Amino acid sequence: MKKIFIINGGQKFAHSGGQFNKTVQDWTTEFLSKNNNYEIKTTHIEDEINLQKEVEKFVWADVIIYHTPVWWFQIPNLFKKYIDDVFTQGHNNGIYKSDGRSRVNPDINYGTGGLLHGRKYMLTTSWNAPATAFTLPGEFFEETSVDDGVMFGFHKMNKFTGMEKIDGFHFHDVEKGATPENIIIFKEQYTKHLEQTFKNL
Repeated sequence: MKKIFIINGGQKFAHSGGQFNKTVQDWTTEFLSKNNNYEIKTTHIEDEINLQKEVEKFVWADVIIYHTPVWWFQIPNLFKKYIDDVFTQGHNNGIYKSDGRSRVNPDINYGTGGLLHGRKYMLTTSWNAPATAFTLPGEFFEETSVDDGVMFGFHKMNKFTGMEKIDGFHFHDVEKGATPENIIIFKEQYTKHLEQTFKNL
């Protein structure tokens, strides 16, 4: 039985109610719950957090699934605080032991001190920006993908802990394009992604 830990990084702030990421989490849970091969634990970063229990969820899981909106080209402030607090709690406690270097030769092996080897993670993000902002010449992100650009540091953070990236999914034009018709399309496309991804795990 695969153990799946789902983290909802959405939060209420300004005009955002965090509802879309809750919906994506529900789609993920709905998909996984159809198969008895998955045991699921969840966290919503707006809930009261017990740091040690969160560390234990990371250690327990085979796959961690992150759902997050992107605000001002970063993850939301509560999600960042969650990561900072939980990963710090996980120092020599299941998440990482060091930065991987030795005092004998401190120039090499940075980022190899993680303790979460054997686990995989998947990232979903939601954007106001359309997909074309990342792909068309002359557009804002200069033909740099979400994963190689804005979320590059997020992926390195997970690699630092020893986890392996599996293909994620990015929802674009959510703010202006979240019509009922498009929500149906989002769900269909995301469900197909989950089917393909978990078939190969």
